[in-house]
Amino acid sequence: MHSGASPSRRVILAAGAVGAAALTGCETYGGSSEEEPPPAPPADSAPAVSAPAGSAPPPTGGGAPAPLAKLSDIPVGGGKIFEEQKVVVTQPRAGTVKAFSTTCTHAGCDVTSVSRGTINCPCHGSKFKVADGSVSGGPAPRPLPPVAVTVDGDDIRLT
Repeated sequence: MHSGASPSRRVILAAGAVGAAALTGCETYGGSSEEEPPPAPPADSAPAVSAPAGSAPPPTGGGAPAPLAKLSDIPVGGGKIFEEQKVVVTQPRAGTVKAFSTTCTHAGCDVTSVSRGTINCPCHGSKFKVADGSVSGGPAPRPLPPVAVTVDGDDIRLT
Protein backbone atom coordinates (compact mmCIF):
# COMPACT_ATOMS: atom_id res chain seq x y z
CA MET A 1 0.00 0.00 0.00
CA HIS A 2 1.20 3.51 -0.79
CA SER A 3 2.23 5.47 2.28
CA GLY A 4 2.32 9.01 0.75
CA ALA A 5 -0.17 11.85 1.33
CA SER A 6 -1.92 11.31 -2.00
CA PRO A 7 -5.16 9.28 -2.07
CA SER A 8 -5.09 5.67 -3.21
CA ARG A 9 -6.38 4.56 -6.59
CA ARG A 10 -9.41 2.95 -4.90
CA VAL A 11 -10.37 6.22 -3.19
CA ILE A 12 -10.15 8.08 -6.50
CA LEU A 13 -12.21 5.41 -8.34
CA ALA A 14 -14.84 5.39 -5.57
CA ALA A 15 -15.09 9.18 -5.66
CA GLY A 16 -15.50 9.05 -9.44
CA ALA A 17 -18.30 6.47 -9.14
CA VAL A 18 -20.12 8.65 -6.58
CA GLY A 19 -19.78 11.68 -8.85
CA ALA A 20 -21.08 9.72 -11.85
CA ALA A 21 -24.07 8.51 -9.82
CA ALA A 22 -24.82 12.08 -8.78
CA LEU A 23 -24.67 13.29 -12.38
CA THR A 24 -26.88 10.43 -13.55
CA GLY A 25 -29.50 11.57 -11.04
CA CYS A 26 -29.39 15.04 -12.60
CA GLU A 27 -30.31 13.70 -16.03
CA THR A 28 -33.91 13.12 -14.98
CA TYR A 29 -34.36 16.37 -13.05
CA GLY A 30 -37.45 18.18 -14.21
CA GLY A 31 -39.36 15.07 -15.12
CA SER A 32 -39.25 12.26 -17.58
CA SER A 33 -41.77 10.00 -19.23
CA GLU A 34 -40.75 7.17 -16.90
CA GLU A 35 -41.76 8.93 -13.67
CA GLU A 36 -44.88 7.92 -11.79
CA PRO A 37 -47.67 10.52 -11.86
CA PRO A 38 -48.53 12.14 -8.54
CA PRO A 39 -51.32 10.42 -6.60
CA ALA A 40 -54.84 11.63 -7.30
CA PRO A 41 -56.54 13.64 -4.54
CA PRO A 42 -59.24 11.87 -2.54
CA ALA A 43 -62.61 11.82 -4.32
CA ASP A 44 -64.31 13.78 -1.54
CA SER A 45 -61.89 16.74 -1.63
CA ALA A 46 -62.34 19.89 -3.71
CA PRO A 47 -59.65 20.54 -6.32
CA ALA A 48 -56.97 22.94 -5.16
CA VAL A 49 -56.43 26.07 -7.21
CA SER A 50 -53.05 27.70 -6.95
CA ALA A 51 -51.34 30.52 -8.73
CA PRO A 52 -47.65 31.42 -8.91
CA ALA A 53 -46.44 33.78 -6.23
CA GLY A 54 -47.19 37.38 -7.10
CA SER A 55 -49.82 36.57 -9.70
CA ALA A 56 -53.45 37.52 -9.59
CA PRO A 57 -55.86 34.83 -8.44
CA PRO A 58 -57.90 33.14 -11.14
CA PRO A 59 -61.21 34.80 -11.91
CA THR A 60 -64.22 33.49 -10.03
CA GLY A 61 -67.87 33.44 -10.85
CA GLY A 62 -67.34 33.23 -14.64
CA GLY A 63 -66.28 36.87 -14.99
CA ALA A 64 -63.80 38.06 -17.59
CA PRO A 65 -60.12 37.88 -16.64
CA ALA A 66 -58.52 41.09 -15.47
CA PRO A 67 -57.03 43.21 -18.26
CA LEU A 68 -53.40 42.48 -19.05
CA ALA A 69 -52.86 45.99 -20.39
CA LYS A 70 -54.52 48.95 -22.03
CA LEU A 71 -54.29 49.29 -25.79
CA SER A 72 -52.83 52.74 -25.18
CA ASP A 73 -49.95 51.10 -23.20
CA ILE A 74 -48.71 49.20 -26.28
CA PRO A 75 -46.71 51.37 -28.71
CA VAL A 76 -47.79 51.26 -32.35
CA GLY A 77 -45.07 49.43 -34.32
CA GLY A 78 -43.70 48.00 -31.07
CA GLY A 79 -44.78 46.02 -28.06
CA LYS A 80 -44.51 45.36 -24.37
CA ILE A 81 -43.25 42.28 -22.51
CA PHE A 82 -45.19 40.91 -19.55
CA GLU A 83 -42.60 38.76 -17.77
CA GLU A 84 -44.93 37.28 -15.16
CA GLN A 85 -47.38 36.04 -17.79
CA LYS A 86 -44.57 35.10 -20.21
CA VAL A 87 -46.25 36.97 -23.05
CA VAL A 88 -45.26 39.82 -25.35
CA VAL A 89 -48.09 41.97 -26.74
CA THR A 90 -47.48 43.95 -29.91
CA GLN A 91 -49.42 46.53 -31.93
CA PRO A 92 -47.99 46.35 -35.45
CA ARG A 93 -50.59 48.87 -36.73
CA ALA A 94 -52.91 51.11 -34.74
CA GLY A 95 -55.70 48.94 -33.34
CA THR A 96 -54.14 45.61 -34.40
CA VAL A 97 -52.99 43.58 -31.40
CA LYS A 98 -50.90 40.40 -31.50
CA ALA A 99 -49.47 38.36 -28.63
CA PHE A 100 -46.72 35.74 -28.49
CA SER A 101 -44.90 33.56 -25.99
CA THR A 102 -41.73 35.16 -24.61
CA THR A 103 -39.84 31.86 -24.97
CA CYS A 104 -37.36 32.00 -27.86
CA THR A 105 -37.61 29.01 -30.19
CA HIS A 106 -33.82 28.69 -30.42
CA ALA A 107 -32.63 27.86 -26.92
CA GLY A 108 -35.60 28.62 -24.69
CA CYS A 109 -34.35 31.96 -23.35
CA ASP A 110 -36.91 34.68 -22.70
CA VAL A 111 -37.05 37.61 -25.09
CA THR A 112 -36.31 40.83 -23.24
CA SER A 113 -36.98 43.79 -25.52
CA VAL A 114 -39.08 45.11 -28.36
CA SER A 115 -37.50 47.73 -30.62
CA ARG A 116 -37.37 48.77 -34.28
CA GLY A 117 -40.20 46.42 -35.19
CA THR A 118 -38.68 43.29 -33.66
CA ILE A 119 -38.97 41.24 -30.49
CA ASN A 120 -35.41 40.52 -29.37
CA CYS A 121 -33.75 37.61 -27.59
CA PRO A 122 -30.51 38.48 -25.75
CA CYS A 123 -29.07 34.96 -25.66
CA HIS A 124 -28.03 34.45 -29.28
CA GLY A 125 -29.47 37.45 -31.12
CA SER A 126 -32.67 36.01 -32.54
CA LYS A 127 -35.21 38.61 -33.69
CA PHE A 128 -38.92 38.15 -34.37
CA LYS A 129 -41.29 40.45 -36.28
CA VAL A 130 -43.86 42.29 -34.14
CA ALA A 131 -46.49 41.77 -36.88
CA ASP A 132 -46.58 37.98 -36.80
CA GLY A 133 -43.80 36.60 -34.55
CA SER A 134 -41.89 35.21 -37.54
CA VAL A 135 -38.10 35.01 -37.44
CA SER A 136 -36.42 38.07 -38.91
CA GLY A 137 -32.87 37.23 -37.83
CA GLY A 138 -30.67 35.00 -35.74
CA PRO A 139 -30.53 31.29 -35.10
CA ALA A 140 -34.19 30.76 -34.06
CA PRO A 141 -35.68 28.01 -36.26
CA ARG A 142 -39.38 28.85 -35.79
CA PRO A 143 -41.65 31.83 -35.07
CA LEU A 144 -42.69 32.69 -31.53
CA PRO A 145 -45.84 30.75 -30.64
CA PRO A 146 -48.98 32.92 -30.69
CA VAL A 147 -50.95 33.60 -27.51
CA ALA A 148 -54.69 34.29 -27.65
CA VAL A 149 -55.81 37.76 -26.52
CA THR A 150 -58.95 39.81 -26.92
CA VAL A 151 -59.39 43.57 -27.09
CA ASP A 152 -62.48 45.05 -25.44
CA GLY A 153 -62.46 48.81 -25.83
CA ASP A 154 -59.04 49.80 -24.47
CA ASP A 155 -58.58 46.58 -22.44
CA ILE A 156 -56.34 43.72 -23.65
CA ARG A 157 -57.05 40.38 -21.99
CA LEU A 158 -55.49 36.93 -22.21
CA THR A 159 -58.08 34.38 -23.34
